[in-house]
Amino acid sequence: MAETPTRTQRADARRNVEAILDAAVRVLARDPDASVAVIAREAGVGRVTLYGHFQNRVALLSAVVDRALNETTAAITEARLDEGEPFDALARLVVATWSVTHRHGALVVAAQRSLPQDALTSAHAAPMAAAETLFERGQRSGAFRDDIAAAWLVTLLHNVTHGASTAVHDGRLDAVEAPRLILATMAGTVTPPGTPVPTAVDQAVGGVS
Repeated sequence: MAETPTRTQRADARRNVEAILDAAVRVLARDPDASVAVIAREAGVGRVTLYGHFQNRVALLSAVVDRALNETTAAITEARLDEGEPFDALARLVVATWSVTHRHGALVVAAQRSLPQDALTSAHAAPMAAAETLFERGQRSGAFRDDIAAAWLVTLLHNVTHGASTAVHDGRLDAVEAPRLILATMAGTVTPPGTPVPTAVDQAVGGVS
């Protein structure tokens, strides 16, 4: 059965949206200050077409961030944070979140510069909830110190990861080294007083780039 004009238009619109989002990820990963015109050119569409789908640059950036957070949520799900020793699960969490964060490059910087803080907080709700559940599991088992609120540990992990992304973008940190440093920072924080800090940091994040 031949497609109707309306169905064809909808399919074209979906392709345009995907092309624009893909282009935005590529462009913003390189330059967090990239303009709508640059993104439209990368997507192979006109600015009028882009604005037909996204009212302004902030709306486009919000859509790109939503897509990135969906990828993060999927990566965390694959990391199986409810299985194994809490520290090993923490290592998997760091690897999962860093792999997505680094792949999107300067998008993190663009989001921090352009989107309201409450919008960023809302977008991160699901990944942060998963991380908080892990920290609570570690505290119940005695693997993690329980004198620091799990919610604060989540905030620390979030800030350290985004700080590492910014440092990589600014040329102050090697992307290959970032996950090890993130995990080492978190390991030193979550380890109960008087307990040796886990020494398996390098092995836990080996091969991540």
